[in-house]
Order: sequence, then C-alpha cells, then structure tokens
Amino acid sequence: MENIKVNEVLDAKGLACPMPIVKTKKAINGLEAGQVLEVEATDKGSKADIKAWSEKAGHQYLGTIEEGEVLKHYLRKASGEESIEKKHPHVIDNDQLAARLGESIVVLDVRESAEYVFNHIPSSVSLPLGELESRMSELNKEDEIYVVCRTGSRSDLASQKLTENGFSNVINVVPGMSQWTGASESNTN
Repeated sequence: MENIKVNEVLDAKGLACPMPIVKTKKAINGLEAGQVLEVEATDKGSKADIKAWSEKAGHQYLGTIEEGEVLKHYLRKASGEESIEKKHPHVIDNDQLAARLGESIVVLDVRESAEYVFNHIPSSVSLPLGELESRMSELNKEDEIYVVCRTGSRSDLASQKLTENGFSNVINVVPGMSQWTGASESNTN
C-alpha cells in the first residue's frame, strides 16, 4: 500500500467518546484548508463517530485503515465555506425523557453494543451509530424517536441522519447516559 501524505498526526489512542472527536476538532482547527489529518484511535466507535462528525462539520472523510488495534482515520480539512457544523434542532434533556418513558415513544440508543449491555434505559432499542444506515429500515419513520448516546454527540449525528432520511419526529437527548439518573438495566446477568 502506498503511504498517505498527512500534515498532522493526532494520537487519540486509549480515549473513549467523546474525546477522540473533541481532540479531532481542536487539531483540524489548527490546519489550513486542504491539509490532511491522521487520527490514531483505539475506540472502535471512533470509526463511525469520526466519519459522521467530519461529514456534519463539512470536512472530507477520506477513510480508515485498521492496523491491529489501532484505527487510523484520515480527514481533509474543508475551506471556510464548506465547514459549517450543523446541530440537530430538536433537543430535550434527560429529565424530560425520563418523564416520557412509558408513553408510546421509541428510545434509540446509538452507543456501541458493549456500552448498551452494561447500562441502558429499559425498553430502549440498541442500534450503534456505525450500523444506523444499514439498519435504518428496522425503524418506523412515523414513530416519535428519542436518540440517546453517552454524551449527546453521537445521538446528534444519528438524529441528523434519521431526519435526512425522512424520519419526521426525531429528538436528541442531552447529555445522555453519562448523566442518566432514571431507570436503567443491564444485560450482564
């Protein structure tokens, strides 16, 4: 394989969501338009997270190469006109979601399956962000869908993706499971 010319390498190994994205944002801000950033990460969820974030922020996601446990993500910084980061407009907080549990809603958990197994909202549906596009047909476009992740970042990306694909009632839950105090369960027994 040919070597990929990069302008900067970011070491995000050993970091969990949202830190690879936080560090990627900071690193890409220091680059000039058109320059390439290599992000080295070990968090398996970073594959979907970095791809989705770069597309949302307007940067070009070039691809990911796996070398053992390390994922090397390649991003090309967009020019100023390209890189306006969007946020999903419909947001509620954890307490508002807790008050809605038991109603006719869908709670969609887009964290990695390992995160979901250890702690999740009862009756929530696990659909990791990296699988969302290929499994979107499992969801009903007419349902009221509340999207949750660990911090609200992946769920924001998922909410935008669902809305772009014709889902009409999608709400992002912030700050998500990192501060969830409502009912929860585990599948580890």
